[in-house]
Amino acid sequence: MKKEVPVEKLEFGVFISELDRPWTETPFMYQGFILSDEKQLEALKKYCKKVYIDLDKCPDLPDRSQLQTGDVGGPPKPPPPLGPSVLATIKAKVTYREQATVDEELPVARTAQRQTEAVLKDIMSNIEAGKALDAPRVQEAVTSMTDSVVRNPDAMMLLAKLKQRGGHTLDRAFGVSIYMLTFGRFLQLPREQLDLLGMVGLLQDVGMTAVPEEVVTKKGALSKVEMMVCRSHTTHSVAILRDTPGLPPELPALAALHHERYDGSGYEKGLKGDQIGLFGAIAGLVDCFDAMINTRSYGEVYSPSNALNFLYNSRNTLFDGPLVEQFVQCIGIFPVGALVELNSGEVGIVIAQNMVRRLLPRVMVVLDAKGNPLHPQMILDLAQEPKAAPGVPYRIKRTLEQGSVNIDPSDFFL
Repeated sequence: MKKEVPVEKLEFGVFISELDRPWTETPFMYQGFILSDEKQLEALKKYCKKVYIDLDKCPDLPDRSQLQTGDVGGPPKPPPPLGPSVLATIKAKVTYREQATVDEELPVARTAQRQTEAVLKDIMSNIEAGKALDAPRVQEAVTSMTDSVVRNPDAMMLLAKLKQRGGHTLDRAFGVSIYMLTFGRFLQLPREQLDLLGMVGLLQDVGMTAVPEEVVTKKGALSKVEMMVCRSHTTHSVAILRDTPGLPPELPALAALHHERYDGSGYEKGLKGDQIGLFGAIAGLVDCFDAMINTRSYGEVYSPSNALNFLYNSRNTLFDGPLVEQFVQCIGIFPVGALVELNSGEVGIVIAQNMVRRLLPRVMVVLDAKGNPLHPQMILDLAQEPKAAPGVPYRIKRTLEQGSVNIDPSDFFL
């Protein structure tokens, strides 16, 4: 829910979602941000009289009585940043425009997905047999995925979120690659950087083939020895990629970064802040998000909104703060592919984002209020204010954890 607030009444910690003028007429680089310092506030006072804050992404403004006593509620502020955000390293930007609807792009994206799955299966088989990767096939698969994401990211995002049947490692590689491509597109990175991001996401975990299956699938906490064995997958990934001719020369080093953390608590090298670099910071953020929202033997499954909330609360500790804020903007509170419960009691699948009104995506309703399957399914564009009852527009009540309802979203799209 959005709330109009005069600029002079703003407090730090709120999420600025809209201005009273076009973003292009202001010095703000990104559309939507957490108000966190005096420089941002002074710029808002200079260019705007009022703004809109998003109450779903931040606490509301505290009461003035609370401000006077110093007893202000809301989540704790993140620690100060260690240095400049990795976003400052982005020098060139490209504006990408939607070239196809999600319905038009879905069959093309499905073809690219199947091509990528076949390549991934061959990769795993070749590595286990001691053979080299087929670099040209990998690059061809990544190019097809990037092409689709550039035209319309929602189709690939939908397929990445759906339950797959290729095995956990294959699903994770595909999903991480798509999220990284989509986030890179959102950050307006040049096309050649998108291709490299997609390849990093696809191949950074190839070293997991060297980790024993019983460690990968173990339920519960790993022992210290098992943890060391599991962490060794990054070393194996680097070695495999370094020995594969035809891959981008920077790929092996980038594949080693997705477990580094902003505060230096990650591995392998314990890098901090901007030492991790833009691609490494993106890889770590996306890898963590994808792991949380998918079934794992060693941990609980998060709903997308809870996973995003975890990332948001990890700003300037585990992850680069401004990068997290942009990722939340990119994915949206209701990500494509998420299962959601509507205020009518019906259950649906988010099938497309609304870039202007992120809380009002397109939803395919698949279960009625009693939990019975709908045939045919109903498509709702929540931005168009369809009515759940006279005078009551449809709204999303909450996102649902994977497996909480007895439906398989892949049955509707694959």
